[in-house]
Amino acid sequence: MAQVLEFKLPDLGEGLTEAEIVRWLVEVGDVVAIDQPVVEVETAKAMVEVPCPYGGVVTARFGEEGTELPVGAPLLTVAVGAPEGASGPAASPSSSSSPSSSGKGSGSGAESSGGSGNVLVGYGTGAPAARRRRIRPDRLDRAVAEAPVSGAQVVEGQVAEAQVVEAPVAEVLVAEAPVSDGPVPVVSPLVRRLARQHDIDLRRLAGSGPDGLILRADVDRAIRTAEETAAATARAAQAPARPRAKPSTPSAPVAAAPNGVAAAAGAERIPLRGVRGAVADKLSRSRTEIPDATCWVDADATELMAVRAAMNAATGPSAGPKVSVLALLARICTAALARFPELNATVDTEAREIVRLPGVHLGFAAQTERGLVVPVVRDAHTRNAESIGAEIARLTELARTGKLSPAQLTGGTFTLNNYGVFGVDGSTPIINHPEAAMLGVGRIMPKPWVHQGELAVRQVVQLSLTFDHRVCDGGTAGGFLRYVADCVEQPAVLLRTL
Repeated sequence: MAQVLEFKLPDLGEGLTEAEIVRWLVEVGDVVAIDQPVVEVETAKAMVEVPCPYGGVVTARFGEEGTELPVGAPLLTVAVGAPEGASGPAASPSSSSSPSSSGKGSGSGAESSGGSGNVLVGYGTGAPAARRRRIRPDRLDRAVAEAPVSGAQVVEGQVAEAQVVEAPVAEVLVAEAPVSDGPVPVVSPLVRRLARQHDIDLRRLAGSGPDGLILRADVDRAIRTAEETAAATARAAQAPARPRAKPSTPSAPVAAAPNGVAAAAGAERIPLRGVRGAVADKLSRSRTEIPDATCWVDADATELMAVRAAMNAATGPSAGPKVSVLALLARICTAALARFPELNATVDTEAREIVRLPGVHLGFAAQTERGLVVPVVRDAHTRNAESIGAEIARLTELARTGKLSPAQLTGGTFTLNNYGVFGVDGSTPIINHPEAAMLGVGRIMPKPWVHQGELAVRQVVQLSLTFDHRVCDGGTAGGFLRYVADCVEQPAVLLRTL
């Protein structure tokens, strides 16, 4: 006897509710090991390889490449249990290991049908990938023999539901996703909250997800429909009766979009999803929730550039990596936040509390082919300029290749935005919600400047600070920005305050 366990798309963290299948790494009939990556998905934050917690034979896959699945939707089914004569990574102990047990696998020789117990946050658990194998159809038949029970496996704070499929192999291969438990098929708590906020009765919605699963898009569509109906009713009640106008020929053909927005014929419509959709949601939320203000100042960066040149002049085996201007500015920011901790904070709106954070996790804006991302340098307050620079370089390379994990893109407490690389001097950036501030840096370029009482050509940069006015007043923000400018103009100031 063998159990056929269903592996669902796990919670990838940070409120992500769906992911798009980019590439399947296994096929039906392949033998997989515990924690072997089985599919590559794209979330709103990163490309992620999802490992399967079960070892066995893949009996079905759900979703073609390009399909978007919600968290909790079935990904694949795995026949767990060693069919007679099978060997290799799919082998697992006898059926005495219940799928509801919480034991972890301790290696290839101690795999259990309940899965490894390792964290399923999509970017692997460190185990080497097993070689893909196929088994003969007769062994596959034995692997999907009926199993008596179903249960759930607790996986380090998460629940990976393991449903036993009581069906022969021919039916398993074409099986649809099981109907969600409960009267309303909703997985995401965000969807439920959105529906409550807009008085949408979920029982009246037909979900577009697998087996009628209600997605956020379904709730958004219901909200738009309700708003359009209310607006049309109001217009009909207020508009006076008018004689019917003669038909006229429009100057340009107009197409009515499903949401009521008119568009000229031939207009391109680009879905807001993936990274672009996540950025749109976060920026909209920031503008909606955060009362931000911006202050800025011009600074003479000539001495900073000279210090950088001196640091990078060292040669030989003992010379470290070159230090970038961004790394120096990041180090200045961590020193400034130590003096003005009000800006290393977030606002808990439900508790009506300002939460000052103990450590600085410094985000920096990076433009990639997939869009704008903000990798995070962890514990930046404990690093020197060289260490920060090395970490920025590492994360930037991962960003360019699309290999950043969700953990490397979240958890920031303050953001540094160097828009000077685009050849512009200033900006009023939008705060990276739920942070409280962002420092913007323009291009550094020669400009006329009064230096020691005389007009001279100096390297000048514009610095701007956008801050959440709830966490501090203008005096604190101005003090922070002035300290940063002083360190840029006289790097010795930073040394005196360390």
